[in-house]
Amino acid sequence: MMPMNLFDYTTFECSKNVTNNYSTSFSLGIKVLAKKYHYPIYAIYGFVRYADEIVDTFHDHNKEKLLADFEQQTYKAINEKISLNPILHSFQLIVNKYQIDASYIDAFFQSMKMDLKPVDYNQAMYEKYIYGSAEVVGLMCLKVFCDRNFDLFNELVSPAKSLGAAFQKVNFLRDIKSDFRERGRIYFPDLDIEKFDDKIKMQIESDIKQDFDDALKGIKKLPKGASIGVYLAYIYYLKLFSKIKSCPVSQIMDRRIRIPDSEKITLLIKTYIQYKFSINNMVPSGI
Repeated sequence: MMPMNLFDYTTFECSKNVTNNYSTSFSLGIKVLAKKYHYPIYAIYGFVRYADEIVDTFHDHNKEKLLADFEQQTYKAINEKISLNPILHSFQLIVNKYQIDASYIDAFFQSMKMDLKPVDYNQAMYEKYIYGSAEVVGLMCLKVFCDRNFDLFNELVSPAKSLGAAFQKVNFLRDIKSDFRERGRIYFPDLDIEKFDDKIKMQIESDIKQDFDDALKGIKKLPKGASIGVYLAYIYYLKLFSKIKSCPVSQIMDRRIRIPDSEKITLLIKTYIQYKFSINNMVPSGI
């Protein structure tokens, strides 16, 4: 990590606070990364969390304007290499240091804009949304992990995208009730919620399983200080996916499936021990 003055340090701490307050699972994953990755990944998560918060929760405000302002401030921060918004300042530091592609940020904002109004998703729009909302976030993190090792980055682009897609699709299944009833969203392409049944759910789950399988191949090739944290997030989402798979449609439409914090800690310990024996031999078991 680059040398830091007090202002830079303070802004990274703000991004860390955002991550810890909003996501127990990602916070745990970051904690077991090598220390040099902590602030960069906090900065990326803090940035995407703020944008997501705008489109998901600020119902009493002009969300279109807030998101447009946030987007404009993001590019200004990156170009000027400073922002008085602590989340954007820490993010621009990482974007500039690791040469994160502007196309990733563009795609991310395009997906956030899709959340501003109801959309009838077809396959192409579904894939566009997942790319911008999840896959590019994985690619931003991969830029940090590879740290200008362009050959390794290019080798791991596909599995990194698969991992982001798997996480996002699991989120879609977990949140299908609240997304539909509270926000009017159905992300799965051409899905009629009135006809959503266990057969359709199994087809969606088959697609998600393929993403998980493809992602694991890349996790094993990450630098050692990065692989453990990413693997922990992978295991957490695989466990959540397993719980969702065991529930009928009637159950996931009735309540949000989750993993208790105590179980997350247990997963952390088990995963760390397993990692010590070599990630190259890892095959998730008992999930």
